[in-house]
Amino acid sequence: MTKCAFIPNFFKFYNMLWGAALPFLKRHPRLTPTFGRRINPVHLRSADIWIQAASAGEAYLAVSIIKALNPDRSVTMLLTTTTDQGMKILTQALSPKKISSRISLCVDIFPFDKPTTMNKAVQQVNPAVMVLLETELWPAHLYALKKNHTAVLLINGRLSQKSYRNYGLTKAFWRSFAPERILAISAKDAKRFSRIFSHTRIDTMDNIKFDRMKVQNTADKSSALAAIVPRELPLSIFASFRRQEEKQIIDMIKTLLERVPNQIIALFPRHMHRIAPFLKKMNKNGLKVYKGSQISSVLPGPAIILWDKFGDLHQAYSNADVVFVGGSLAPLGGQNFMEPAGFGIPTIIGPHWQDFAWVGKDIFNTGAVTRCRNWHHAVKTMCSHLLTSGNRQTRIDAVNHYILQKQGGAQTAADTIWASWVTNHVEPG
Repeated sequence: MTKCAFIPNFFKFYNMLWGAALPFLKRHPRLTPTFGRRINPVHLRSADIWIQAASAGEAYLAVSIIKALNPDRSVTMLLTTTTDQGMKILTQALSPKKISSRISLCVDIFPFDKPTTMNKAVQQVNPAVMVLLETELWPAHLYALKKNHTAVLLINGRLSQKSYRNYGLTKAFWRSFAPERILAISAKDAKRFSRIFSHTRIDTMDNIKFDRMKVQNTADKSSALAAIVPRELPLSIFASFRRQEEKQIIDMIKTLLERVPNQIIALFPRHMHRIAPFLKKMNKNGLKVYKGSQISSVLPGPAIILWDKFGDLHQAYSNADVVFVGGSLAPLGGQNFMEPAGFGIPTIIGPHWQDFAWVGKDIFNTGAVTRCRNWHHAVKTMCSHLLTSGNRQTRIDAVNHYILQKQGGAQTAADTIWASWVTNHVEPG
C-alpha cells in the first residue's frame, strides 16, 4: 500500500462524517430493520473468500460465479449484499443443492463503510481474497483490506465516463489501495481503470450478464397484455422511456398511427410516478389512452394502452411485433434492449446506449436490433417492421448465436477467484 500522510487524517474525518450521518440513516425505513447488523459486524463469520454483491444486478452476477466454482478442496465463502432485494436473490438462488458440496456458504448484510466498523468487519472475516463486482469501491473497506493483506479482485468491472471523471479527480488517493487485479467488461472500461489504477493488472472478460441471457421461441399467451390485445392487430411497444423523452415519444406515436392506424400501442414508462403526468400530456395532444388496470376484456379495436402495473414488461415483449426501447433518445445511457431482441422481436433504440456498450456493436449486424439517429429514423424503422415483419426465427437464431459467442464470463471469474485464493491462502499450522 502506497504511503501517504493524508490518508490517516482523511479516515479520521471520514469516520466523523459517518458518525454524524448514522442517526439519520437509522430512521431510514429501508435501513432500520438491519441497522444494527450494518454498524456492528460481530455477526459476520470468518471466510476464505468474501464476495460483495451490492444490489440486485450484482447479486445475479454473484450467483452465476458461485455456480461456476468447482473447487478441488473445501472452502468457506461469505457473500454480502447491501439491499433487501439482493439478499432475497442470493438466499433463494444459492441453496446447497445448487452449488459445489465443497463450498460452505454464508449470506449476510454488508456493513456501513464507517472506518471503525469496517476495520472490525475485515478483522472478523479475515478473507484471503475479496471479490468486488462491477464498481464497488468503498474507501474504508479497501483500506482495511489492504491493512489485512487481503488480495482484492474487481470482477466484471465497468467504469462509466462520469464515474471515471470523479475517480480521476482523486486518483492519487485511490491508488493507495488499488485492487490487485481487475477484469473489465470492455477495452474502453479497461482503459479507464488503467488511468486510475496504473499499477494494477487489468484484463478484459466477457460480461457475466451474457451467461444469464436466453432466447425464447414462443410468445407468452398468458401474459396480462396478451389477454386484452386483439390477435388480428399488430402490437407496438414503447418500453422504459424516461421523462426527458416523453415529447419525442408522443411525436413518434402520432406518426406511427398516421402510417399504421390499425394497431395496438402499449406504453411502459421507466418510472411508475410518471404515469399520471404522461397521461395528461397524451390527452393534451388529443390522444385517447386507456390505463392497463382499467381494461378487463379484449379491446374491440385499435387503441393506446398506458401500462400502470409493475413487472409485466418482460412477458409483454414476447407478444410484440415491434419494440422501441427508451432511455436512448436523450443522453440517458439506454435501457436493456437485449430482452425483446431475445424473443426475436424487431427492437429499435435511439443513438444513446452507452450503459449497454458492453453488448457490442456487432449486435446491430444480427438484424434483431436497430440503432437509429433520432426519433424520425426510429419511427420510420418501426413502420417498416410493422408492414414487413421478416422472419422471427431467423432473428432468434442470430441473437442466440451472438449470445453463445459471448458467454463464459462466469467461468472466467470463477477460475480467476480460485487461482487467487490458491495463491494467497495460507494453510493453518
